[in-house]
Amino acid sequence: MSTSLIDRLWYGQSRPLRVLAPLSWLYRSISEGRRRKAWQAVHEALPVPVVVVGNITAGGTGKSPLTARLVEVMAEAGLAPVILSRGYGGKSPRYPLRVSADTPASVCGDEPLMLSQATGCPVVVDPDRFRGARWALDEGLGNVLICDDGLQHYRLPRDVELAVFDARRGIGNGAIIPVGPLREPVERLAGVDFVILNGEAFPQQGERIEDFAGIDHPDIHAMALEPAALVHLKTGERRSPETLNGKKVRGVAGIGNPSRFFDTLRQLGAEVSEQPYPDHHRFRPEDLRADSGEWVVMTAKDAVKCRDFAPDDAWVLTVRARLSEPFEQHFLERLRGSSGQLLSNISEETNDG
Repeated sequence: MSTSLIDRLWYGQSRPLRVLAPLSWLYRSISEGRRRKAWQAVHEALPVPVVVVGNITAGGTGKSPLTARLVEVMAEAGLAPVILSRGYGGKSPRYPLRVSADTPASVCGDEPLMLSQATGCPVVVDPDRFRGARWALDEGLGNVLICDDGLQHYRLPRDVELAVFDARRGIGNGAIIPVGPLREPVERLAGVDFVILNGEAFPQQGERIEDFAGIDHPDIHAMALEPAALVHLKTGERRSPETLNGKKVRGVAGIGNPSRFFDTLRQLGAEVSEQPYPDHHRFRPEDLRADSGEWVVMTAKDAVKCRDFAPDDAWVLTVRARLSEPFEQHFLERLRGSSGQLLSNISEETNDG
């Protein structure tokens, strides 16, 4: 479905698809059954802390940029994080798979490759993320695991959970798929450690947000996605994002919420011709055609699939997640509190060094 159609059907106050309510009840029943079955199958804890980043709504909310920033926060604190991913959109002949710079996105998936390039930390892909976690630890890849888009992957034990929302869209009409955008009921948020609002006006001095869509949660925090650099897809040349001011741009986005990307281009002053594609779209050369005088500008997630056939006027707008310092410290405290002596020892060794 197009973004505009999704907004009309799911993200207004009404429920135009309420005739499909029996399918919502079925979806909820199946998902809750799978959740119970998965929890019952969790019979082995992991010896390192596990962070899970995810959402309870369908579509893009900014999970991957948040994951990348949390990796930086943990690394700056002296930890050695490993990213776990399902590898959606990729197909490997074997799992677990460690992502490298030359792993094709068609094998590992677009988001794992993007995160590997953005963070430089180990990324392990496996549809069975518990198996991937065990393998990463057996290989000695790190001492803390962070799972990108894993809130509903209940076979993986977790110590800290973060649920991410697009602040403008929120919970939409509050209904379960297909009547609304929810993968799980809002009551699920009572079990997560942090609720992160992507695009919310940044509170002064990192203050917590008291209320979101009527949801009562003690740890609601803001996140802003900021343009970081404009990178030429073929040469790697880097320019300031402000270079787009006044430029005619063909905005290309195969992500969960492409309108957010197009809005960012316009905020930078670009004259944008929108070219949205479905999330995880398999790009072809003809998808990147632009009119004379236009630059093709795409997301980092899409760029990893297009480097081999991109035109000479193709650029990537990279973004970074900005979180408040109080939240980042609170996140580390929660992580240390959940993992006992392990992280305390690591922190002491880092400080001594």
